[in-house]
Amino acid sequence: MTSVRKVYQKAIVIPTHHVEQLWKEYESFENSVSRALAKGLLSEYQSKFNSAKAVYRERKKYIDDIDWNMLAIPPTGSSKEEQQCMAWKRLIAFEKGNPQRIDATSANRRVTFTYEQCLMYLYHYPDIWYDYATWHAKTGSVDSAVKVFQRALKALPDSELLRYAYAELEESRGAIQSAKKIYESLLANSVNVTSLTHIQFIRFLRRTEGIEAAKKYFLDARKSPSCTYHVFVAYATMAFCLDKDAKMAHSVFEAGLNKFMHEPGYILEYADFLCRLNDDRNVRALFERALSILPPEESVEVWKRFTQFEQTYGDLSSMLKVEQRRKEALSRTAEDGSSALENTLYDVVSRYSFMDLWPCSSKDLDHLAQQEWLAKNMNKVDKPTLQNGSSALGSEKAPVGLATNNKVSPPSTKVVLPDTSRMVVYDPRQTKDADAFVMGLHIGPEFSAPSSVNSSTSTLALLGAGTGTTQGIDEILKVLSPPLVAFITQLPSVKGPSPDLDVVLSILLQSSIPVGNIGKPASSSQQVLTGPVPSTSDISGSSWSRLNQNGSANRLRRDGQLGKRKDLERQEEDDTTTVQSRPLPQDVFRLRQIRKSRGVSNPQTGSAASGGSAFSWEQSISTD
Repeated sequence: MTSVRKVYQKAIVIPTHHVEQLWKEYESFENSVSRALAKGLLSEYQSKFNSAKAVYRERKKYIDDIDWNMLAIPPTGSSKEEQQCMAWKRLIAFEKGNPQRIDATSANRRVTFTYEQCLMYLYHYPDIWYDYATWHAKTGSVDSAVKVFQRALKALPDSELLRYAYAELEESRGAIQSAKKIYESLLANSVNVTSLTHIQFIRFLRRTEGIEAAKKYFLDARKSPSCTYHVFVAYATMAFCLDKDAKMAHSVFEAGLNKFMHEPGYILEYADFLCRLNDDRNVRALFERALSILPPEESVEVWKRFTQFEQTYGDLSSMLKVEQRRKEALSRTAEDGSSALENTLYDVVSRYSFMDLWPCSSKDLDHLAQQEWLAKNMNKVDKPTLQNGSSALGSEKAPVGLATNNKVSPPSTKVVLPDTSRMVVYDPRQTKDADAFVMGLHIGPEFSAPSSVNSSTSTLALLGAGTGTTQGIDEILKVLSPPLVAFITQLPSVKGPSPDLDVVLSILLQSSIPVGNIGKPASSSQQVLTGPVPSTSDISGSSWSRLNQNGSANRLRRDGQLGKRKDLERQEEDDTTTVQSRPLPQDVFRLRQIRKSRGVSNPQTGSAASGGSAFSWEQSISTD
């Protein structure tokens, strides 16, 4: 019994499938052994079971997003692969939070298990390997992190990024020789060696072995066919910033100048270095030397930097002279060289601007940019395109700042223009038939309303705006209740533009309109507006005829009062609805109360038995 109890108690606190079924079985087991003991044990493990059940449901949400049939192939960049990668990362982050609140060792084992599961599907993703290794390093297991990096390099042997991360880990823990072997493995493959590899190894040697080791490798690396001007710039910058040796840096730049004079990027980096030394004489000599060799197509950025240098270090005459030379040099590549030589206000903006400060507004800048674009591309754009608008200019604006000679492709001349012949000029002025306009829709001359509602034509036109015919208005009036129709017809006529539909609805909602009887629609708009219409059975029956014969209706006309007496008779008229138009009420208690209030003792009526009006006898008694 004790062994079985321990197994159950261990199983019900694990968030796994069918944990609720295990809890029920455990309850049955404890109750079968001892109900007194079961009460205490079940209350003790109830909270643990609830926690395990909650963790299971939360974990199931992340697991359901994972495709367990996915193959471990190199990433292709599809959206499904990206979604699966994010789903695995969400599950790993969930496990790192230790939702089960277990000990650190068990929690780390769960995270490790999740990472291993993830790598079964995302085996060729370097970010998963890197996250796995760095997690081991953060938890204090550096040896495990090293093993993960080694496995990652076997899975992705061409990943240069993982090698740098692995070397960084080895260097951070003091394993310099292991880190150096990683860099040497990168340099061993002469096919994939890049300038970045040389630069990073020089920096590594400078950090770990000193200046001489870095200098020695630089002298060997500059002879490599894969060495570019970036290696010279990196080593010169390191000598100037770290070693504080400006002479060595200057020598490196001069040595590279003979080899990379045709590279504008190298010229600009060398010029920046000389500006740091405040050696303006050598800067001018460098620009003059480079511009005499570079072709005009590749010297745009060098001319731009030369102009900026003169604006900072030179006087007005030298600044204007360099700008003029720049225009002359770049005009050779332009189709219209004469327009490129002209001085424009844009040149003044480039001379008197500083960083993000401009001597004019943004509108002026846009205008000047458009004018400069037009001046450069006037021959490429035909006149109809210019007449249609400057929409093409907005997408081809020249960059704000110093003007360059970048060729701009001519905009497309296929411009779709609107058909102006179909446009109608909007005229809000009031016309003679303004009442026929409702919400911008003209109803037409065929619009006509019933004679009883001629005073509120504009109001009813609002109702018929959707159809534009009197039949539409009649259909709407049939649906409305008589009090609502009477309220609409009593509204004053609109003088001016038709009212807004929302305003009319707001007035109707705020007004206290009595609710009419449902199920008694009028036969026509004229009948609805003039008042309640008697049914066919009332016209053919005897109840209203007897009322007229007895003279009760004449006495009501002589009274001429529209107070409570008239309202009471309207209610009685509603109660006298015939069997053909209204079903006979089944509330016997209500009928008895009505008879008592009218002083009738005999409930039997001849007319009701003969199929006539159910209240004709009561109506005749009341009128007598």
